Amino acid sequence: MTAIRLLLVDDDPLVRAGLSLMLGGAEDIEIVGEAADGAEVEALVDRTRPDVVLMDIRMPSVDGLTATERLRRRPDAPQVVVLTTFHADEQVLRALRAGAAGFVLKDTRPAEILAAVRRVAAGEPVLSPTVTRRLMDHAAGTTADTRRARARDRIALLNDRETEVAVAVGRGLANAEIAGALFMSVATVKTHVSRVLAKLDLNNRVQIALLTYDAGLLEEAEGDTA
Repeated sequence: MTAIRLLLVDDDPLVRAGLSLMLGGAEDIEIVGEAADGAEVEALVDRTRPDVVLMDIRMPSVDGLTATERLRRRPDAPQVVVLTTFHADEQVLRALRAGAAGFVLKDTRPAEILAAVRRVAAGEPVLSPTVTRRLMDHAAGTTADTRRARARDRIALLNDRETEVAVAVGRGLANAEIAGALFMSVATVKTHVSRVLAKLDLNNRVQIALLTYDAGLLEEAEGDTA
């Protein structure tokens, strides 16, 4: 079994020590480095080649949002899980839009943080549709109409089948569930998801979910099934 290479980023040394103690004891986790500020992250990633970065949002010099944006622009970017103290926070949403695969609260039980790292390393999001909606509702405001128009313009790049798959991803369905719902093979679903990511220039399924929510497609899908 190949261990998941994990980089810890938090400005609080006690938090880093606690995370290292909690996560480093797992057989499938290898803590490859620690950083106290976002400014250190890119050099550490070059040196340690982590699979996953557990990233604090609020740091004094370069915050986790900026560090996430810089990392996710890289062609060999590791997955990022955001650490936060808030359930619904504008910075969390911005980090997800930048390509973070999900977030965990700092007071989350160790087993759940470990599960989140494992899921992200396996290419799965750590964000439920319920949490997505809470974040989006938190961020809703005067820019909602503009955001919806822009999202619909991007969704228009997809064909009908790709749009169906994107909406299913936005609903939080796994590939096997999408395959059953849309009467296609899991391999075909994976192909469609890859095409959606490529056409929309997105990094992961969380970003697909956010875009379908922005476009109002999840509300329409719920109306159709009501």
